[in-house]
Amino acid sequence: MILIKNKVAPQSTRPLAEQVQLVVERAMFLKRRWRLDASDGTEFGFDLESRLNHGCVIHQTDSHDYVVLQQPELIYEIETPTPEFAALVGWKVGNLHFPIQVLPDRVRILHDSAITQLFEREKWKVVEATAIFNPMRVVPHAS
Repeated sequence: MILIKNKVAPQSTRPLAEQVQLVVERAMFLKRRWRLDASDGTEFGFDLESRLNHGCVIHQTDSHDYVVLQQPELIYEIETPTPEFAALVGWKVGNLHFPIQVLPDRVRILHDSAITQLFEREKWKVVEATAIFNPMRVVPHAS
């Protein structure tokens, strides 16, 4: 088993054919200690000093990079044409204690019945999508 304490690089520069991908749920990025087998059978143990991120390289050999990828999940996207509207959406979602990902022209929110009810009540136009969800790190123990 290979023990990982830190990422090697923020992303791989090798061609896709030379990358071994390890796909994990978002919750794994919050953990410090865990184990995972790569698709080629290589065993990894993680005792992390800092968080990993989607697309980072955790191990390199002469021929391959081992890259951790976050599994896409079902989310809502809502366009935010003005800063005022973005703030309103953030405030209302925050009052429900849901994480939010802020992008330049839209926000992403986890798919949940409480959020569905909020959007219906407010009559906001939303789109369901499957995407990498990377919420703001403004919660306890976030980095």
